[in-house]
Amino acid sequence: MKKTTLQKYIKRKPHLVWYVKNLKTLSDEAIIEAILNYGDFNDIRKMIKIFGIKNTAYIFNTKIKQKRNNYYPKIANYFKLYFKKYA
Repeated sequence: MKKTTLQKYIKRKPHLVWYVKNLKTLSDEAIIEAILNYGDFNDIRKMIKIFGIKNTAYIFNTKIKQKRNNYYPKIANYFKLYFKKYA
């Protein structure tokens, strides 16, 4: 259910994933990454409401621990602090 809701949300915001041709192929991780990197405050609030702050933080923290990730350094630093405090 959550994935379907996230996919429905990203379909209304295709500019956040302008580099993807088929939005149906996006994983939760890719959608979260796109919203955190390119979304505004309302997009982030909506994503957290849909997916939950603990799930979002878990996926974010798992991805940034990898040697290679697509988060901008400032975004990664901000959300490390944000999720540490609120998740």
